[in-house]
Amino acid sequence: MTDVPPDPAPDDAEQQCSAKGCRDAAVWALRWNNPKIHTPERRKIWLACDAHREHLSTFLDRRGFLRDVVPLSELDEPA
Repeated sequence: MTDVPPDPAPDDAEQQCSAKGCRDAAVWALRWNNPKIHTPERRKIWLACDAHREHLSTFLDRRGFLRDVVPLSELDEPA
């Protein structure tokens, strides 16, 4: 298999929470993939503020998509 890099990190102007309607600054990166459509190495990224980290993590985890959650400052580190 080939190494597939994660999706690029959003630039600074776009680093806000991914929760619907939230415009707060993101502090967490939720790395996930859908095993039905993504290769195992692929990582999609949702960003979360402190208030929405648990909700977004639970949403992804219940579907078996959540791979890990890291502080946004560590986003460039390997999964």
